Amino acid sequence: MAGKPIEFHEEAAAEYEAAFAWYFERSRLAASKFADELDEAIDQISHSPRRWPNHIRGTRKFLLTHFPFLVVYRDLPSSVQVVAIVHGHRRPGYWKERLAE
Repeated sequence: MAGKPIEFHEEAAAEYEAAFAWYFERSRLAASKFADELDEAIDQISHSPRRWPNHIRGTRKFLLTHFPFLVVYRDLPSSVQVVAIVHGHRRPGYWKERLAE
């Protein structure tokens, strides 16, 4: 069964790329594991977007297990929008202005 289509906010995509590059500079294996865990998170979110807890301003959050990141997303009528790929220990809520877009 196919899940809902996933759309990445442009800045969320940039956050993913920056985090992947940071891990890649230190360890290709760590970067690969980060990408795999994020892919699995996105797949789970796509199939059950209402499963994870409510967050700020109508968003939900999915915490990665092995990396200090969370996926902030909105469950829209026909898709899921990934709003941010947030490092868990930096600038909480910086991404809120994206919700107005």
